[in-house]
Amino acid sequence: MRQRLNLSKVPIELKLIISLVECDTSDQVENIDLSLFHGVNWDVFIKQSRHHRIYPVLYKKLQWCSPELVPDYVVQTVAADYKRNTFQMLHLSKVMEQLSKLFSAKRLQILFLKGPLLALDLYGDLSLRTSNDLDVLVPINQLSDAEKLLQDLGYQKDDYIETILNDWKWRHHHVTYIHPGTGVKVEVHWRLNPGPGKEPGFSELWARKRSMSLSKQPIYILSKEDLFVFLASHGARHGWSRLRWIVDIHQLMKMKLEWEEAYKLLKKYGNKHTGFQAIYLAEQLYHTYSKTIPNQKTNKSRKLAQQAVYYLESMINLHSEPLDPEVAKYHKRHLFALMSFQQRVYFILSFLYPYPQDAQTLPLPKNLHFLYFPLRPFIWGWRKTRRLV
Repeated sequence: MRQRLNLSKVPIELKLIISLVECDTSDQVENIDLSLFHGVNWDVFIKQSRHHRIYPVLYKKLQWCSPELVPDYVVQTVAADYKRNTFQMLHLSKVMEQLSKLFSAKRLQILFLKGPLLALDLYGDLSLRTSNDLDVLVPINQLSDAEKLLQDLGYQKDDYIETILNDWKWRHHHVTYIHPGTGVKVEVHWRLNPGPGKEPGFSELWARKRSMSLSKQPIYILSKEDLFVFLASHGARHGWSRLRWIVDIHQLMKMKLEWEEAYKLLKKYGNKHTGFQAIYLAEQLYHTYSKTIPNQKTNKSRKLAQQAVYYLESMINLHSEPLDPEVAKYHKRHLFALMSFQQRVYFILSFLYPYPQDAQTLPLPKNLHFLYFPLRPFIWGWRKTRRLV
């Protein structure tokens, strides 16, 4: 017997959303337990649909509900959100094609990680997934060329990374550009995830890439197996705090993947626990079972899946800082629990590498920055003492 997730503390509004999203036909909607509709705070229902970025998929399901079950204003509100998102995705699609064409003309390589193309790939429809920005991956040796291209188009860098001894190359994984005229945000990645940790290099991902198009311009995206590993690690890093990320996994699991190859990638790069955490969440919430997926789920992956339910219980937004101290403490522990043994070793060793704060505490000429390695324990101890005082 499969061990079930404990969803007792998940709000009834979110439980109803989960049940509705799972339905593929109007008959399935009619078979939803009617008790889920009773006692629902419909204003909270709308807030949940927006927080979890799930309203594009939810819109169609609500069309199958009778007015006796779902108030008209709820359906109209979700419909308005759906239409607004459709225009947003069409606009981003145009920008995506423009960038793909310009990068190709400059002989620059670019992989689109999410955005409208992911909606088309997973859902078969641009309008069925939300996206506020475009995430692109470029080889690190072409990063300056990519940034110059964006600046020539009028994009402005939104965040400036503090760095020392080139630690930005592995401690960080992207930089953000925003166009002041259109408001379009582009995140330029040189890694899939922040370090430290192993992950496939750009050339490896490029060799396995797929080509898609919205019109005539080819646009390159990750292979299905690389996409699964990326979406699993991305969702896990954010605690699966948005239901949309679990639905993405649910959609991907219904596609034809080389699961043995995906498992090899998970194992090679230390993401086995996060991969099976993602699979377990999709199985438990959306009954997404596949006989072709290797039966490698462990007690740890089930435990990690249960830990992720914490983020579904109270609409936690990890991007809204400062975080509640309790949430911050829980998330820090959860991220450590997600790591493989090798990743934990890399993580602990990374504390020995100098931080930009070390240079702020004890400024040294750039040619002497190598001294921060032996001095780091003392500088860290000094800062710790000052904070305690």
